[in-house]
Amino acid sequence: MESFSPNGHSRSAKKSGRAGEPFALGCRHELKYQITEPQAVAIAQFIRPFLQPDRYCKLQPGGSYPITTLYLDSHDLLLCRQSLEGQKNRCKLRIRSYTDEPDYPRYAEIKRRMNAIIIKSRARIMNGDIPALLAGRALEPQAYTTDTDTISQFQLYMNSLRARPVVLVRYMRQAYEDSTHHEVRVTFDRQLAYNVTSLPEVRLGGRGWQAHASTLGRVILEIKFTGHYPAWLAHMIKYFDLQQRSLSKYASSVGESCLLKFCAPQAAGY
Repeated sequence: MESFSPNGHSRSAKKSGRAGEPFALGCRHELKYQITEPQAVAIAQFIRPFLQPDRYCKLQPGGSYPITTLYLDSHDLLLCRQSLEGQKNRCKLRIRSYTDEPDYPRYAEIKRRMNAIIIKSRARIMNGDIPALLAGRALEPQAYTTDTDTISQFQLYMNSLRARPVVLVRYMRQAYEDSTHHEVRVTFDRQLAYNVTSLPEVRLGGRGWQAHASTLGRVILEIKFTGHYPAWLAHMIKYFDLQQRSLSKYASSVGESCLLKFCAPQAAGY
């Protein structure tokens, strides 16, 4: 597995942050597929006339960047069970980071699914604020503006569920986007791994990581778009005979967590 360095981002990436990503907020559709590496290479070549590598991929020598996410859930794993059961209206509570550098922002996120629509909101926080956030306390003012409404809603959901840290999930992302209209984004996620935890911390490194067995040698392809996706995208799906499937990185990681000291919820056929 490729090593995950705490210094995974250049200073220019660090300065710009990620709050301005076109798909960070708002409504969108998501299609997910699990594909082979040769398929991923061919699809990346297919989309190059239409999409460009996103600005964060351009900053990385290997053309992809690390993502780590801390997922929160209730004691009975309600959010995980909703995902496994395919409930049309559900949400995830998570904190995302792209580096282990302590002075680089983290992001508290609420990701909701309403039928086929994904609604995602996020608020920038600092690494030192995570324990206070998860304890339900007010965060100290920072030198930058943040979405206090999202933070309040995050803590409201968290408190109503009595949610606490469950698992860290990390992977390497190769991303392409429509830089002009911001309507289409295609990502390839590799090296999926998870780390069972109850600690209020988000990290890429350290011990305890387990390779995601069900995706070894596979690539997770995600197509994200607003409105109707263009004809070339429909042609791509047909040409490569892509078969859409429900795939939750969080729920599948919980399902594989044999080191957990509770029974992971199972869906029929999972």
